[in-house]
Amino acid sequence: MSVEVEVNENDLAEMVEQVWESYLDPEGINPLIPTYDENQPSEVHSSVSITGSWTGHLVYACSTEAARRAAAAFLAMEPDEVSQDDLSDVLGELANIVGGNVKAMLPPGAFLSLPQVVLAPESTARFPNTERISGVYGIWDGEPVSISMWHSRADNSQEEGA
Repeated sequence: MSVEVEVNENDLAEMVEQVWESYLDPEGINPLIPTYDENQPSEVHSSVSITGSWTGHLVYACSTEAARRAAAAFLAMEPDEVSQDDLSDVLGELANIVGGNVKAMLPPGAFLSLPQVVLAPESTARFPNTERISGVYGIWDGEPVSISMWHSRADNSQEEGA
């Protein structure tokens, strides 16, 4: 049975800010500027699932250009040196870092999946039977970025006819 989440929007914003300051903008030159737009466009997505005492997903979504810049900052490279593998690795790691921080605030018994990364701009990450419970939405150096939490509405332990 999934319990109510103990991570609120302010907690998530603080986690994202720490990631930004540590990995993506250590000099404080290009902070994530809040837009509060839950429907801003995104082309690439990475996510981790949390199961156990709480069931849901942490999703990092952004434009391809923001992903390239994030990978370059994270790996101390120039954006034009970033490969598709670099993009995938860094986006997965960003979701994993924030997801791990979220998991640490949940009751014991929560488990974090390996990251899933979708680098296909024509596709959209969807999580059936979930509702968005919080998110950080912003613009980073002119590009859209969002980090959102989704809670599963159904009790996943009751699988019928599988």
